[in-house]
Amino acid sequence: MLIRENKIDPRTKLTAVILISSLAVLIKDIALLLGIFSITFIIALGFGNNPLALFKKLKKLALLFMAIIIIQSSFSSGIPLLRIGSITLLTIDGFTKGILLAIRMCIIIISATIISTSSPREIVQGLIQWKIPYEIAFMVSIGIRFLPLFVDEIKDTVNAIQLRGIELDKIPIGKRMKIYSYVLMPVVATTLMKSKRLSIAMESKGFGIYPRRSSFKRLKLSKVDYLLMAAFLVGAFTIVTVYLG
Repeated sequence: MLIRENKIDPRTKLTAVILISSLAVLIKDIALLLGIFSITFIIALGFGNNPLALFKKLKKLALLFMAIIIIQSSFSSGIPLLRIGSITLLTIDGFTKGILLAIRMCIIIISATIISTSSPREIVQGLIQWKIPYEIAFMVSIGIRFLPLFVDEIKDTVNAIQLRGIELDKIPIGKRMKIYSYVLMPVVATTLMKSKRLSIAMESKGFGIYPRRSSFKRLKLSKVDYLLMAAFLVGAFTIVTVYLG
């Protein structure tokens, strides 16, 4: 059943994200991690995320996951799984560690989409009512807001390169990495300029001049929020108990 995300308090979503991310880091069993992945996916769907968009995000990271598995195998000793002559490309231990890390990354990425269903203003207010300093809460909000801008800048730069007749898919990997390094510098520079303009605007409006701030809107936990928080806590406690047992 789809949960109407506009009625769920952002603190409930933050609780889910914190618990899921903590479990992803703590658990080292593939079967349990796959179970957590499935639960996380169901929770994300329940909060209104698009499943196709989630799959596309994970699909784009497939090459990264393969690279992680190979790198883990390169620095892990154990029974060879794939060898070319005297060179061991994959070991069982490295393959297992790489799979664990890939599943963890998938869990954290999907859990992060849960909080994206709330507006940055609500997230800040939720953190403030958790007694977190306003400066830290605002910093978290700005970080969430700047990530999509950073991705859009990279897309625009790559599209500009392709419009000039450069097909990145047909370029050798060495030259492609060199082009990506050229892309990264203007993107970082543009992002820093935007952050500088934002800091100037904040200072001109007297950000942080008063020790206490008032809030126009106060968040209030409903019965559904309390039930969901309790379910998340019980579920996390059960998973940890099974893992330690």
